[in-house]
Amino acid sequence: MEDQALVELALRMRERAYAPYSGYRVGAALLSASGQVFTGCNVENAVYPLGLCAERVAVFKAISEGEHRFTVIAIATENGGTPCGACRQVLSEFAPDLRILLVDAKGEVRETSLRSLLPEPFGPGDLKAVRRG
Repeated sequence: MEDQALVELALRMRERAYAPYSGYRVGAALLSASGQVFTGCNVENAVYPLGLCAERVAVFKAISEGEHRFTVIAIATENGGTPCGACRQVLSEFAPDLRILLVDAKGEVRETSLRSLLPEPFGPGDLKAVRRG
């Protein structure tokens, strides 16, 4: 799938976001290594911690469908913002070398990488060290 098609999907998903409290609508389109695309939008809740970001919705949908390897994610926001820390950590669990396309409401795209946004993630190796001790 071409980058532009992922960006367009992310923009469409942004329109589906449920963000009555923050007004910050986010859409995501995640491409798996097998070529499947999984989408997500943020879903807020009056009990703020119970909401879920678009990026994690897309990842969890993919995992529930048996996909575990990802190559690129497009994330659409009003201002082209980057994923939050929790989303960065979840993405790094499955795709530490993930390409990230950030798109704003005007359709302007900026590319970055997960390694750039999260250079030293907590990972399985950190847990193994504790179990050995």
